[in-house]
Amino acid sequence: MNFRFLAATAVVFPLAFQLTAQQTDWPAYGGGPAETRYSPLRQINRQNVTKLQVAWTCDTADGPGDPQTQPIVVQGVLYGLTPKHKLIALNAATGKLLWQFDSGIAGRGANRSVVYWAGEGGEEADRRIFVSAQHFIYAVNAVTGKAIATFGNAGRIDLRENLGRDPQLQSVALTSPGIIYKDLLIMGGRLPEALPAPPGDIRAYDVRTGKLRWQFHTIPHPGEFGYETWPKDAWTYTGGANAWPGMAVDTQRGIVFAPTGSAASDFYGADRVGNNLFANSLLALNAATGERLWHFQAVKHDIWDRDFPSPPTLVQVRREGKLVDAVAQTTKQGFVYLFDRVTGKPLFPIEYRGYPASDVPGEVAADTQPLPVKPAPFARQLLTEDLLTSRTPEMHAWALDKFRSLRSQGQFLPLTSGKETVIFPGFDGGAEWGGSAYDPQTSLLYVNANDVAWTSALAENMAGASGRQLYLTSCAGCHGDGLLGAPPSIPALTDLAGKRSELQVSAVIRDGAGRMPSFPNLKPDEVTAVVKYLLSNTGKEIESKDTAAARPGYRFTGYHKFLDPEGYPAVATPWGTLNAINLNTGEYAWKIPLGEYPELAAKGLKDTGSENYGGPVVTAGGLVFIAATNFDKKFRAFDKQTGKLLWETTLPFAGNATPITYSAGGRQYVLIFATGGKSGRGGASGGVYVAFALPGLAAK
Repeated sequence: MNFRFLAATAVVFPLAFQLTAQQTDWPAYGGGPAETRYSPLRQINRQNVTKLQVAWTCDTADGPGDPQTQPIVVQGVLYGLTPKHKLIALNAATGKLLWQFDSGIAGRGANRSVVYWAGEGGEEADRRIFVSAQHFIYAVNAVTGKAIATFGNAGRIDLRENLGRDPQLQSVALTSPGIIYKDLLIMGGRLPEALPAPPGDIRAYDVRTGKLRWQFHTIPHPGEFGYETWPKDAWTYTGGANAWPGMAVDTQRGIVFAPTGSAASDFYGADRVGNNLFANSLLALNAATGERLWHFQAVKHDIWDRDFPSPPTLVQVRREGKLVDAVAQTTKQGFVYLFDRVTGKPLFPIEYRGYPASDVPGEVAADTQPLPVKPAPFARQLLTEDLLTSRTPEMHAWALDKFRSLRSQGQFLPLTSGKETVIFPGFDGGAEWGGSAYDPQTSLLYVNANDVAWTSALAENMAGASGRQLYLTSCAGCHGDGLLGAPPSIPALTDLAGKRSELQVSAVIRDGAGRMPSFPNLKPDEVTAVVKYLLSNTGKEIESKDTAAARPGYRFTGYHKFLDPEGYPAVATPWGTLNAINLNTGEYAWKIPLGEYPELAAKGLKDTGSENYGGPVVTAGGLVFIAATNFDKKFRAFDKQTGKLLWETTLPFAGNATPITYSAGGRQYVLIFATGGKSGRGGASGGVYVAFALPGLAAK
């Protein structure tokens, strides 16, 4: 791997800006166990942020990819990942490579951070980094970059184990890292979104030995709380309800807060009739034992893939003149839920509203769902004709004609067969995995959001084990019936022939790639049938020798963005926003469009907002920093109280990650990992860490 650096100019740093050791690091994903994405650093502030310049860059030369990594900084060392998931340690003041750890497993897709732990003595042997590679978690010495052989099995643990299923047939990986509580590493995981899938158990491992210390069943076993919300034997065959977005820990009280996703299959739940605890829930668990303290289920019997998409944020709010320790959780639907951390009591009212029944045979949708009365949603809730694009008269006419062929009735309308349903905000949110930032000085919560529509439907599964039928039941939920995908996140499969060999396509199906899980459950003949179907120019039906496993009665037809013929969202602007919400009152301090399309801006259509992936950070210097926007490759700083744009720069690739800020040698840096993994529209992809600082200053 060839790393390239841009060094800073060395000068003396003024004594007035010296910071204490406690204020300098970014030691964990989200900035710390509370997941606030807040820094008390103020060397960079409203008055001087316009002077920010590149201090150093590090090109990992390991792209392309979409790792979405927010690195950590501990004692002057930055620990991050490359697009192919190699762990690297850099001098945080210069970007110089200190060491690299390569597991030998080439990763692709999201790997959003690593976890640091140090024993009380701080000895070299007790400072370790936990990093994921597919279904393995490695313990790496933070000083030497060598695997710690005494952890787990020769330095690693296997997340496929201890789930009550055959490990060789499970698909488990990490997109977001675990979290530390004392000497425990608490983990969630990413799972397939269709059956077969393993259960999404939350597990805690001993940081020194890798031994499993406790396990919480998110699909309850007989005798456990919530068991009656599933069919009798569901815990033996269904899966999901996994804590993939990341967690927060109240270290003083010993409570871990874990948001979970939907149960498998995501869009058809005839084999899991019931409310399905603890899917789509915010769980408060005893961090030492895994015991459930309280929970809140935001979507009952989810058939819309409305996972909790990001880690919760631990905040303090004022109620009746008193400070209350609370936990805030954002959603794909555009909601913010706020609870007392200890009791789980909602701090804003929640109403249970009625919604339509499903007309799909076998499906039993929940008759009510909980919606917060405050704050108001930060994304639009119902697509109507007056919210269609007016970018040009021709595009408006196209959108109107298309819209009239769709079902659009707002949230929680069950999908149907034969006609597409509007999901607004779309399947990616609303809020997404980047997380929210909380400012304790103002009680403002900052959350960026997508505000575009998607559509989809259900289709009846046909019997048989042909390559096409296996594709439709196992792959079309993401890539679509017509193999068109939803680029760039979900690639089209229409032109694989000539680009990928049978061996290469088989390897992706078996091992997974990017956000695609592995499919170890497919028999060799079934994999062969799917591969031959995908590579066949004629679409010839290739039969598997084995009978296909039992399939659900209906399947999801794919993720379809509601785009106009020129590839822009077919809804009115804004297409993406940045929001500041006062958690004391539930009112908005400000709301602005976030992002734009350079080619539209050049024609005068500015401030459209755009899809954005990656969250904000907020500082005591009065600033909110965020990149995230897919198409303009910008990194921006806003006034945290007003939302006024104070500074922006163009990155080498789109910054589809959450930035960090830290101080090394007395100098404050703001850093973003620019990869462009979600840019699409011909945008390039790479992997460059870019650190900014004030000019005329250098680390000592």
